[in-house]
Amino acid sequence: MRDPDPDPHQHFEIATTVRASQEQVWAWITDFRCIRREMMPVMRMTVPRDFAGLTPETVVPGQRLFRSWIFLGGLLPFDWSDLTLETLAPGAGFVERSPMGSMRHWQHRRWITPAGRGCTITDTLTFAPRFATPLASAFVKAFFRHRHRRLRRFLGSPDSR
Repeated sequence: MRDPDPDPHQHFEIATTVRASQEQVWAWITDFRCIRREMMPVMRMTVPRDFAGLTPETVVPGQRLFRSWIFLGGLLPFDWSDLTLETLAPGAGFVERSPMGSMRHWQHRRWITPAGRGCTITDTLTFAPRFATPLASAFVKAFFRHRHRRLRRFLGSPDSR
């Protein structure tokens, strides 16, 4: 007999250790110019020109910051996100729970922990696509693997000098 209420959420976690300090990583994950570099060339999110970044002054937990349009390859609009942070812990991380066009549920937890002479960035995702769940799930996982390769490139691999 099938479970009448299976968990429709997909779960994925990925962690990367970088050579950068916790302060440097915090500056990276809260600056949308850096986030854009991390996402490209796969995706680009729009941000209001006057938005200063994720700070205790700009974030009201649980309140939408702005609507961001998401462009595949940086050019093709394919989704939107009402960017909303549930938690912002300066120097440590955030929990984003944003309504999205393509997702019934989207939660992204990004946390920084000290690790030797650098730190580890851990992304934990819980999401429920509105359609094409296997394809959407594979895309989200591949996209976050791409982001973590970019993090190592820009913030330094612990093995690099």
